[in-house]
Amino acid sequence: MVVETNDGSVQTGAGIASYRLLTGRHPADADISNDNGFDRHVLASILAAGAMDGGLLSEKVGLSSDELAALLKQRFPSVRIKEEELPRDFEQNDNDEVIMVRDLLRARRSTEGDTGHWLAAMIARRVMEPNHLWADLGLRNRDELSRLLSRHFGPLAGRNVNNMRWKRFFYRTLCEDEGLILCTTPVCTECKDFNHCFGDESGESRMAERRRHVLLAPAAPVAGGS
Repeated sequence: MVVETNDGSVQTGAGIASYRLLTGRHPADADISNDNGFDRHVLASILAAGAMDGGLLSEKVGLSSDELAALLKQRFPSVRIKEEELPRDFEQNDNDEVIMVRDLLRARRSTEGDTGHWLAAMIARRVMEPNHLWADLGLRNRDELSRLLSRHFGPLAGRNVNNMRWKRFFYRTLCEDEGLILCTTPVCTECKDFNHCFGDESGESRMAERRRHVLLAPAAPVAGGS
């Protein structure tokens, strides 16, 4: 992600660098003591995760160019994406799964305003990535994801009474709402795939992992050294 600050300086970065540029803080120092601070942390984390993946940022986070520009203007006014990062002819071509999850979330919002609308699209897009959802959103742990969903999509989050993994829960909910049969085993505890739905979701965040790799990477040899 290439962004330009209001003082005219240009910075290129991904992960922690992008998060710091958006918020002025390291992710570990995020102020999430109130809802507004938490929302900024979540949005910055998702944008940073998208930047880490490379490519067109708006596509990586599931927003149109106009939506991404509006999000930055409203939530991170000191930073703007350079014009070449927001091609005006970009059109979203979401697959059916993204659309279904996005619509599921938007139909069960518990907050008003643009933030929940944006988050529904961003979460739906990041669901398509291969890791735990909290990690693919750039969050620090599963608790932050649960707080996010409870805050903005309370009616949906409240249905996950058995603490199922969120990606699995979204798809299970979609199938149940459409009257489809998701599982061949009627009781979860008897299912051979139980750990895929309810297993541990701890681990290292993507930004922490990237930072560790950078710190552990061997130093480049000095030119002309013996």
